[in-house]
Amino acid sequence: MKDGRKISTAVIRRLPRYYRYLGDLLDKDITRISSKDLSQRMGITASQIRQDLNHFGCFGQQGYGYNVELLYQEVKHILGLDRSYNVILVGAGNFGQVLINNQNFAKRGFDFVAAFDNNPDVVGTNVGNIKVMDVAKLTDYISKNRVDIAALTLPSGVVQDVSKIVADAGVKGIWNFSHDDLRLPHDVIVENVRLTDSIMTLSYKISEDEILRRAVRDVW
Repeated sequence: MKDGRKISTAVIRRLPRYYRYLGDLLDKDITRISSKDLSQRMGITASQIRQDLNHFGCFGQQGYGYNVELLYQEVKHILGLDRSYNVILVGAGNFGQVLINNQNFAKRGFDFVAAFDNNPDVVGTNVGNIKVMDVAKLTDYISKNRVDIAALTLPSGVVQDVSKIVADAGVKGIWNFSHDDLRLPHDVIVENVRLTDSIMTLSYKISEDEILRRAVRDVW
């Protein structure tokens, strides 16, 4: 950030959307765009876009707008996507296999390099081009290889112990897909992905919309 202040989580969560929309613009050979036009595409106010981007620098010019390629590269840098990340998977069940087989991660520099499980029916099988290893080899693997992120697709009650093993081995980024809130040292960065929270939020919005529709019908 340009002024040293902490960036809010809301702004950070919008950055991947900017990156995605700017990439789409480049694919359409659009080289310049105003905050107004970008706001119409994204459903965010032009003022919000300017405020978000101003946290990181002055990227637009009055009367010209944004250079799409330049802004795309700047957001890419802000998100840390101008480097690659080695990712390991712990928990190679159905959902873990979906993650490894999703090619969009590799396109953005997140390379799954190893997978671990404790199920003897899974250990030794291949997920994509990765052979699943026994979780007992987890610490040894991390000690001998660069691991930036550990994706944990594990059941509640197990994930805390495994996350501690991973953190103690030196991994500083944890992508947690479990329901548990992990208790780890402050220098370990945890990103929680709660799919049930997301669908419950959707449920709330559907219910809210139905209530509003009924209220309108009652008025008329």
